[in-house]
Amino acid sequence: MIKAKAYAARDEKTDLAPWDFERREVGPHDVQFDILYCGVCHSDLHQIKNDWFPGIFPMVPGHEIVGRVVKVGNHVTKFKVGDLAATGCMVDSCQVCENCKQDLEQYCLEGSTQTYNSMERDGSMPTYGGYSSTIVVREEFVLSLKEGVDLAAVAPLLCAGITTYSPLRHWKVGKGHKLAVLGLGGLGHMGVKFGVAFGAEVTVLSTSPAKEEDAKKLGAHHFVVTKDPEQIKAAMGTFDFILDTVSAPHDFNMYLSLLRTNGVMICVGVPPEPAQVAAFSLLGGRKSLAGSGIGGIKETQEMLDFCAENNIVSDIELIDIKDVTESYKRMEKGDVRYRFVIDMKTL
Repeated sequence: MIKAKAYAARDEKTDLAPWDFERREVGPHDVQFDILYCGVCHSDLHQIKNDWFPGIFPMVPGHEIVGRVVKVGNHVTKFKVGDLAATGCMVDSCQVCENCKQDLEQYCLEGSTQTYNSMERDGSMPTYGGYSSTIVVREEFVLSLKEGVDLAAVAPLLCAGITTYSPLRHWKVGKGHKLAVLGLGGLGHMGVKFGVAFGAEVTVLSTSPAKEEDAKKLGAHHFVVTKDPEQIKAAMGTFDFILDTVSAPHDFNMYLSLLRTNGVMICVGVPPEPAQVAAFSLLGGRKSLAGSGIGGIKETQEMLDFCAENNIVSDIELIDIKDVTESYKRMEKGDVRYRFVIDMKTL
């Protein structure tokens, strides 16, 4: 077994604290890499608090992981010691179901193995995430990074990046489309960057007028304050797509009214309560309400390569791991521009 250090939640009522544990040995198809940076995702907080489902404790969060390879199994062909490497939200899948064979491992029909708060596929031990010193991952679920990139700013691409890239690619959003990005947080700011990079006319929808300057700096062409009835009235029926990144309760029907005929509202945020959607909000204009998760491994690698070629990274605030609990408090208040990333040398 490989000795590792981490910050872990011992149960749903305690804050993260230092924890020593053991990872599995490197198998023939495994890659071990020491973690340099790990992003802080809102889902980390939800999972250590059991907001979505009962967790596996002690729990080491973190699924926006970048580092450098220190050991590879004897059957590994894509990585060697010294290479940069990354891992996102999943570390395994059945690899043989219909979805896995179509490079949609995130929708594995047997369930993908999550990077943390999950069980290894053989049921032998829990998975532990990136708030740790090192990690062992099956080669097929390790991603390549180009030397010279800003590794800290790349880390959030492994979740916030691919969560917004994947639906925009799936629905072929690009030149000639009017895209609205609802919410300007960790996901939203990446949605703006990708929408602009793909050639769409991008509008940010936000309850906060104070975010307009940031939206324009990120490349947004327009900004709508959703608390202003006149601005909402002027925007009705104007968008081809709405990328909904909001994880707080909000009025889906009002936002659906902003879509053109055949428009699509794509949900990537996770509100705590079920959406209340009137049938007429969809029928009146043949509109669609859709959802999207992360991307598969092939698409995630495509996204990382696209970002490297186009100089796209996340806007981040680098933190010491001892400040992670405070970062959660600030994250809940929306006090981050736009993603916290842990410098793992502070572990």
